[in-house]
Amino acid sequence: MDKMKRLNAILCHPLYRRCYGRLEELERDRIFCCHQMPHLLDVARIAYILNMEQDLGLEKEVIYAASILHDIGKYAQYEDGTPHEQSGEKIASEILDSLPDGETFSEEEKRMILTAIRGHRKLRADAEPLERLLYTSDKASRMCFACPAEAECDWSSEKKNMELKI
Repeated sequence: MDKMKRLNAILCHPLYRRCYGRLEELERDRIFCCHQMPHLLDVARIAYILNMEQDLGLEKEVIYAASILHDIGKYAQYEDGTPHEQSGEKIASEILDSLPDGETFSEEEKRMILTAIRGHRKLRADAEPLERLLYTSDKASRMCFACPAEAECDWSSEKKNMELKI
């Protein structure tokens, strides 16, 4: 099976396209961190590198699926205040459950992806490997040290990435 087939099925899914398009509209003039494809792919790449470095054994496509889905509910947070990890989990579940035959994830893979989306903003003490990986990679992807809007950002200084970490 073409491994990227499932990932591309997510990207082409009508619900993903609709939610992602709405997010693009809402972030069009945003000066702070955005939650679009450059960020999503940065998170995926960092997560995959950490997965290999830590020998976690997670499948690349599962990591990428969680990464491209983790902020899909962000538009709802902008529109009605729903925390995006909650709306994102719901949207991702609907997408994952309606992928075409031959492009589906197993029930265990879906569970891992949804748990990671739900937990990507606040790390639980007993976080699962993919959940911890998504949380860590999401935070590491932010380049506050090079952001022209850093001084105006309301993130705490502890939360900001003010140096490059390798």
